[in-house]
Amino acid sequence: MAEERLQKILSRAGLGSRRACEELITAGRVMVNGRIAELGMKADPQKDRILVDGSPVKPPEELVYIALYKPRGTLSAVTAPDPRPTVRDLIPLEGHFYPVGRLDVDSEGLILMTNDGELANRLTHPRYGHEKEYRVLVARRPDAEQLDIWRRGVVLEDGYRTAPAEVKFETGMGKGAWLRVVMREGRKRQIREIGRTIGLPVVKIVRVRIGTLHLGSLKPREWRLLTPQEIAELKGIVTGGRKPAAARKDAPRPAGLPAARAKRPPARTGQKGAQGQASARNKKKRS
Repeated sequence: MAEERLQKILSRAGLGSRRACEELITAGRVMVNGRIAELGMKADPQKDRILVDGSPVKPPEELVYIALYKPRGTLSAVTAPDPRPTVRDLIPLEGHFYPVGRLDVDSEGLILMTNDGELANRLTHPRYGHEKEYRVLVARRPDAEQLDIWRRGVVLEDGYRTAPAEVKFETGMGKGAWLRVVMREGRKRQIREIGRTIGLPVVKIVRVRIGTLHLGSLKPREWRLLTPQEIAELKGIVTGGRKPAAARKDAPRPAGLPAARAKRPPARTGQKGAQGQASARNKKKRS
């Protein structure tokens, strides 16, 4: 096998996205053939001895792709510094899975869990600008000017100006309203900061789409394996081979609206999900 950049080898072994693996290297936690690794170093996983925190890097895992409905109060992380639950706790499968497209602890909705570091990097790196779609409940009915300001971009307290976004009024909810927001950037708590800045306090945020992947009928804490078509579509958009789902005529409709849909693996919670995946793999091998 030819030499590859070290962060790519670590990412493919399930140790995180490429950026996360770069941080492991710069922190001095990676060694190659007895030497502390440096960013930019290349290695051959078949010939070189690669250690992370003193433990050998295992061969690449089978790639797994999971759609998860993150509930409120759950951290978008693999481990937590306190007793709060993480999204990794909701997936009862062995292996290194990490969240793609993080949500703050008070938000909920779609998260992709995977050990495919290449895909994770391309879906999350700012320069690729992939779409993320949200349903946002605000405490007040917005007027046309507030919506126009949000669409054009908002200057936040720290001076950062947000990129233009698609913002649509969806339906009234008491004194407030549900909005549909499509963004190509994702600073921490950005939607809440925008709402506070323009006088629309945010009550609830539900992410319903990442690129071509939709939340669909999943309920909080439920998860399912992606279909081969969904995986291909996600990889298609990161290589420029397919338009984002919202721009296609055949795009799935938002959750809650009736439409004919292709059959997908059933949602799972708890240990049944692990048994289901093992069964699916066995069937695939026999076929």
